[in-house]
Amino acid sequence: MSETMKAVEVQDGGPLHLADMARPEPAPNEILVKTAFSGLNRADLVQRAGAYPPPPGASPILGLEVSGTVEAVGNAVTRWKPGDRVCCLLAGGGYAEYVTVDEGSAFPVPDGLSLDQAACLPEAMMTVWANVFDRVHLKAGENFLCHGGTSGIGVMAIQMARVAGAAKIFATAGTGEKCQIASSLGATRAIDYKTEDFAEVVRAEGGADVILDMVGGDYIQKNISAANPDGRIINIAYQNGFQATINFAPVLMKRLTLAATTLRARPLPEKKRIRDAVEADFWPHVANGAILPVLHKVFPAAEAEQAHQLMASGTHIGKILISW
Repeated sequence: MSETMKAVEVQDGGPLHLADMARPEPAPNEILVKTAFSGLNRADLVQRAGAYPPPPGASPILGLEVSGTVEAVGNAVTRWKPGDRVCCLLAGGGYAEYVTVDEGSAFPVPDGLSLDQAACLPEAMMTVWANVFDRVHLKAGENFLCHGGTSGIGVMAIQMARVAGAAKIFATAGTGEKCQIASSLGATRAIDYKTEDFAEVVRAEGGADVILDMVGGDYIQKNISAANPDGRIINIAYQNGFQATINFAPVLMKRLTLAATTLRARPLPEKKRIRDAVEADFWPHVANGAILPVLHKVFPAAEAEQAHQLMASGTHIGKILISW
């Protein structure tokens, strides 16, 4: 096995390009994965812009999830062996031919699931579980509102809420086509945010007990308006801005919870806890086809720049991948 590998490099504000880099070596609790597909996430764009640096000790290479085959294992690894098909959550390093990952951040790829499909799952499913189910405790019979309903996160959130028994699932999207996709995945009511006021629609149809938001800005007040008494609002990003003028009176009167989290910098034991929960509660639904990966387009690694341009455009539905 070569001591070097190809990886996507960001340099001096220019376009992404392939470069030769040193191949990583697995630590005792890590596995070395030969990458088949790397998943794109909006966080990659933010990191590239200099606003989301990798946590200490993480690879500076872009990429938070991959699928592939275990190439080698550290001497303390107990679960995995060379040849296993896995998909993994990373703190960085995913845009490369090889990655190392803690054994507690990898999932087994179910029989019948292709590696491109598998690459669509780890970051989104772990993010949704950590926020919607762990932090704000969506329960069966409650109403759920998901913004960005056809994003990589959104398509998983809708499906996970559906199999968990949510009563009504509201999802926002920006076109009629995207609304149709959200409905096909399980949204009770898909809302075109360009032509409808989502807060008015949600209130008229029963309100939301849990809201997953990555928009922020002017959505913060509207989420508060759409929430039911004792509702919980969780933010995973603030694409429309971190600052807003808010009337907190309805937060008080409706006893609302406002929360926000990130996943990337959490300690490895915490990521393993999240992985274990997703594998126990939702991975069987992946294996039996009740939760489906939604793959928009695959680019060769040499065309990572074009993949980023598509991600930035916001026109995609589901996941964008680069292949090795």
